[in-house]
Amino acid sequence: MDEKTVLKKRGYILGVTLGEGSYGKVKAAYCDKLQCKVAIKIINKKKTPKDFLEKFLPREIAALKCMDHPSIVKTYEIFETNVGKVYIVMELGERGDLLDYLKSHGPMKEDIAKRKFLQLASTVKYCHDMDLAHRDLKCENILLDKDLNIKLSDFGFSKTLTRDEDGQIVLSKTFCGSTIYAAPELLQGIPSNSKICDIWSLGVILYIMVCALIPFDDSNIRKMVIIQKQHRIHFPKSRNITALCMDLIYHMLHPKVSRRLNIDEVLSHPWLQVLEAPARSSVDLAEDETRYMPPFLLFPPPKLSPERLLGAKQQRRKQAPSQTSPEQDL
Repeated sequence: MDEKTVLKKRGYILGVTLGEGSYGKVKAAYCDKLQCKVAIKIINKKKTPKDFLEKFLPREIAALKCMDHPSIVKTYEIFETNVGKVYIVMELGERGDLLDYLKSHGPMKEDIAKRKFLQLASTVKYCHDMDLAHRDLKCENILLDKDLNIKLSDFGFSKTLTRDEDGQIVLSKTFCGSTIYAAPELLQGIPSNSKICDIWSLGVILYIMVCALIPFDDSNIRKMVIIQKQHRIHFPKSRNITALCMDLIYHMLHPKVSRRLNIDEVLSHPWLQVLEAPARSSVDLAEDETRYMPPFLLFPPPKLSPERLLGAKQQRRKQAPSQTSPEQDL
């Protein structure tokens, strides 16, 4: 029985493919029972490695079943067919993911970025308070609903952390996630606290939100790690990023694990304490979108110095001196 027939019998009308990965795909569908569109993750167990089936898939399913948070993609149903296909029916991110949004609309205004990041950080705190690390935080895994609210997704690499007899988190030896978002200790193969690695990823995400650039050039991993360990972060002057925002990013991207913020410290940072304007509707944001100069694309600043943007008709490059965080801790 094909996927379309299987899903139709359960009340789903299958739609377009939203994305494909190494171990499965995600398709849009309409749910008769819920009277709304949903996303269905389809995993073919026959085409996935043993390690994924025995370790990562059970962790993802367990995490999805135990979580209930407004900024985490809701899971409606999980079932498996007798031919070895697992179907995970989830809430649909109607506005796509954060990366595509930034590519289309450019960097977020700081007051908007602050609200979205606060949603994301609060969601990570919810997970960390349960000793659950996401381990794959990136813009592609942050979906947006119709009102552009954050919806964290893809818990395929998530892990419930264990503690030793002294109550300390047992360090992980597994590399998870994407190199652009990975903490330097992960890239060096050093056993790491997955919660603290999540914080590094949050720092990269916030940088991308306000700059529409990635903070480090990952074309040479060894060189990138050296730059990260020197705590060199380039902030394009043209973005007019406030000192407090830079300070938060700077401390989330601290190469020394002992000096990197934890999630409670992130949420108590001064930048997140003051919201400049009341919450805005999707209509307000849509009006803002028309004022951007699309399309923007994400590029790493070469050698961490120039800012690169691709304009609507031609690429232009200009030199921009670095700004640094108020604290110089190199």
